[in-house]
Amino acid sequence: MKRFALAVLGLALTGSAFAAPKPCEELKAEIEAKIQAQGVTSYTLEIVTNDEVHDQNMVVGSCENGTKKIIYQKNDR
Repeated sequence: MKRFALAVLGLALTGSAFAAPKPCEELKAEIEAKIQAQGVTSYTLEIVTNDEVHDQNMVVGSCENGTKKIIYQKNDR
């Protein structure tokens, strides 16, 4: 029974480590790499506070414990 309790506790601690919030700049860099891998060349990624988000469809990421969002806008050529 003690082994089971230790295993559950270990999994809970591991799960919370994976769910740790990412810094905004790190998440922005990961999103940027994915966008560039798709061949998109003209776009803007911006880190904004939740209050500055006007269109939820533009949000591509959330960071700093949900206090900030990363918004994406494709630029026309």
